[in-house]
Amino acid sequence: MLRGKYHLSVEQNKRLARSNLTRLVYVNSRFEGLTTTLQQTQTIIDGLGVDGVSIDDINIIIQLKRGWQYTINSDEGINLDFLKKANKIVALNESLAPGELRTGNGAVSTMKGEYIPPQVNQEQEELFLTQLLLDKNRTNTDKALTLMYHLMRNQIFWDGNKRTATLAANKIMINSGAGLINVPLDRWPKWNQLISEFYFSGDMEELKQWTYDNGIQGVEL
Repeated sequence: MLRGKYHLSVEQNKRLARSNLTRLVYVNSRFEGLTTTLQQTQTIIDGLGVDGVSIDDINIIIQLKRGWQYTINSDEGINLDFLKKANKIVALNESLAPGELRTGNGAVSTMKGEYIPPQVNQEQEELFLTQLLLDKNRTNTDKALTLMYHLMRNQIFWDGNKRTATLAANKIMINSGAGLINVPLDRWPKWNQLISEFYFSGDMEELKQWTYDNGIQGVEL
């Protein structure tokens, strides 16, 4: 079992997330292949345009900002409705049907080749989520990492699955004062390798442990 690294109040964790909003958006934008700098990301978050950055990329950053704000500020817990709302925000401009579960085939390009996710079964997803959140043998940090990688691999939405998974996992972290999940960019090559291997193996234990060691952020109070 992965123990909790940080023990904050919910409000302290929300403040931590707000104070790191630009960096969280900056890092998460890499899921979509963006190359904007941290300063450019801050400028866009502030509502200004940036020369050389496309409207599409600006919109991804804006929607990520809104997704993080929704995750931080909403008082609701984690459920399928939260996932749909988060996806509708972050995938607004790219998805065939933002906020709706995938009903057709999907495919993901990985370092190990193309991965074909399973068909989406709403009842199974709701059951998985309920059982995970009620599991008394897991810490909230463990639950967050398990949910994040389950959502990434199952690709339950048409687009924006990694961004949605990241927000969902961090919602659990914030609501329990456990810190934040945010893998630094200099560790993304190894992270992407582990994610690719996980997609094909279905075994997330090594990936969870690596993320626990490298991607959990917080403050000691």
